[in-house]
Amino acid sequence: MGKNKQILAIFAVGYLVILGVAAVAAPLVAPHSPTRQNVEVRFSPSSSTHLLGTDNFGRDVFSRVIYGSRSALLVGIVAVTIAVVLGSLVGLVAGLAGGTTDNILMLLMDSLLSFPTILLTITVVSFLGYGLLQVMLAIGIIFSPVFARLVRAETLVIKTEAYVEASRALGSPIVKTVYKHIIPNLLGKVVVQCSITFALTIVIEASLSYLGLGTQPPEPSWGMMLKDARNYLVLAPWMAIYPGLALALTVFCFNILGDLISERLNPKL
Repeated sequence: MGKNKQILAIFAVGYLVILGVAAVAAPLVAPHSPTRQNVEVRFSPSSSTHLLGTDNFGRDVFSRVIYGSRSALLVGIVAVTIAVVLGSLVGLVAGLAGGTTDNILMLLMDSLLSFPTILLTITVVSFLGYGLLQVMLAIGIIFSPVFARLVRAETLVIKTEAYVEASRALGSPIVKTVYKHIIPNLLGKVVVQCSITFALTIVIEASLSYLGLGTQPPEPSWGMMLKDARNYLVLAPWMAIYPGLALALTVFCFNILGDLISERLNPKL
């Protein structure tokens, strides 16, 4: 790993650690309530009292950015977990069963992948209802085909290895073979895909909140903060700058983390 990549990796990991700690300890870190309104200080610029200024309702932007990270990270963790569990299960069944079962399952997964991600997510959320829980379920379902295809492809390769065939020839149960031989060899690529998917889920959550389909007021969300700021870009540009930077940096750092893990797990490097 080059020096520049090392610096980027340290920055990415450091930023994500700080963001995670701030999200967990938001009541201790945030100097103000994220929902408390004070019309007397509307559109105040950065000051000792309000580090990043205030918005159109006099709410502290710094506190809202910190609490907004909770929504972003929570959606990422839950949605990726759902996607990994559903996708891996479908991929393992398809890869091990083969034949008609494989064709039917992969046809279903390919059908989901054929739709634009954000459009399909909006459709699913419309059926499930608006709110953070519905967004997590929708995003988890939408990204499960990505993990299903990845796990299936790796399973098709791994199950033909000599040690797997020997294990099955000795009469080992299929569950034991999967747990002992297939899953350990899948973990590396699944972890890399998780970091990439995590970044995408944060962007989608922000997009849905911007459209009013995700986190509902008065709870803060980076996407909702950007929506509130669109009419005040000249009067109070900090309303858009800080949540936008938080969103961009978070996605950037998760992508860097994914590249770092990929390089670490690549035997050729």
